[in-house]
Amino acid sequence: MATRFFLRTAGLAVGVATVFALTACGGSEDSGKPSVVASTDVWGSVAAAVAGPDAEVESLITDPSADPHSHESSAGETAHIAEADLVVFNGGGYDEFVEQALDGRDTPSVNAYAVRTDQTEENEHVWYDVTTVATVADRIAAELGKLDAEHAQGYTDRAAEFTGKLAGITAVTDRIAAQRPETPVLQTEPLAYYLLRAARVRDLTPAEFQEAIEQETDPAPAAVAATRDLLTGKQVRVLVYNVQTEGQITRDLRGLAQQNSIPVLEVSETLPEGVDYIAWQTANAEALATAVSSS
Repeated sequence: MATRFFLRTAGLAVGVATVFALTACGGSEDSGKPSVVASTDVWGSVAAAVAGPDAEVESLITDPSADPHSHESSAGETAHIAEADLVVFNGGGYDEFVEQALDGRDTPSVNAYAVRTDQTEENEHVWYDVTTVATVADRIAAELGKLDAEHAQGYTDRAAEFTGKLAGITAVTDRIAAQRPETPVLQTEPLAYYLLRAARVRDLTPAEFQEAIEQETDPAPAAVAATRDLLTGKQVRVLVYNVQTEGQITRDLRGLAQQNSIPVLEVSETLPEGVDYIAWQTANAEALATAVSSS
């Protein structure tokens, strides 16, 4: 039976000064603190680490079962974006509802995809790229410093503390790269692309299959057959499984992995309950290391 690695590490403490439930932006005006609105709780966690006690952070998407690709904002969410002092979002078409709400406005914002480390890469799941996340944290600190000069140094210091913690994630992926380079893996969609690239494992997933799953369309039978063959033929050592875009085809792949004793690494697009960004991505990296070592 395949080993499954669950990333819902609820026991990890979360030192995040943030408000993930939607509340009126007027509250931050009353407190005199800058208001930050993030598209997802992933970017909300990054923003909260920088904001500390000096700014208020809200995240629009917090549901672990939600798919931000297809999210349609409510009137209330659009109003929150319009009223925010700073908006932090993923970009690259991932959370398009934010870009639409910002269109024509001069609201300060940080677009993670626009500041991604490798501008030649078009994969939009940039929160799995810790170097890009470090840049985003620094940009948030700079923008908050402009809005709130009195606490500018605090924002800068907290951003530096946060980016320093990212080194722990890099240490894990560097270890995988040194000990298990070119380990063949399969993904149900290219969600953890940057994590796998940092670990220098080799993604054998047929491009046609990944593209269809990500676009929420049915892959061609030939693409499905080729993907299934990778599991039944044990040509891959790990199945990287996005739990937020499940369908019958991907569930069948997980079943095949289990039947063939191939570890299943579950990944997601929003934070598991009870963890912050650092704890989450450290757990992801460690789970990958365990999966490739046990295969």
